[in-house]
Amino acid sequence: MIQRRIVLLSAAGLTSAFLLAACGSSTETTATGTSPGNAVPVATPASESATSAPTASESTPSAPAAAGDPATTTMVMAKTVNGIGSVATDDKGMTLYRYDKDEANPSKWTCAGECTKTWIPVIVQDSVQTMGVEKSLLGTVHRNGLKQLTLGGWPLYRYVGDTQAGQTNGQAKGNTWYAVTPSGTKSTSRG
Repeated sequence: MIQRRIVLLSAAGLTSAFLLAACGSSTETTATGTSPGNAVPVATPASESATSAPTASESTPSAPAAAGDPATTTMVMAKTVNGIGSVATDDKGMTLYRYDKDEANPSKWTCAGECTKTWIPVIVQDSVQTMGVEKSLLGTVHRNGLKQLTLGGWPLYRYVGDTQAGQTNGQAKGNTWYAVTPSGTKSTSRG
């Protein structure tokens, strides 16, 4: 009888923890879904250089993140994409975007809830390599216990409508979403 209660209480506790993690912490977001945190530089191992080439495992294309799942990356690269010029991409070659309603100084995200099912936040661990992007422009902003990558202070996202590397289907969506250039500015080209 006691063992059964322990198992039930443990299951209830784990379920509560998962639900809280999925919803985010009320201390990390305001009613509008913005983060009060400032951008934090991304750590770089001493052995990495700003122009280091990706390893075979990092450059192997894989499926983009599903709607609502965070996109993770270990690299930010400059690539010429779809005739709109040089843009920043992740380690899978997927175009990275910025949102005009977000803020760069201090870094603050405003895309939350349903928005993140279409515009997937780019999440990083401690180390991000760069190729053609100035490492000093990278940082992070706290997002529900995770670190969202920033470039030039702007929080970065992937567009769910980009299903293959090199696509820019999110360019100028709603006149507020734009592919981000390697310097963190928005690309105004329409392709």
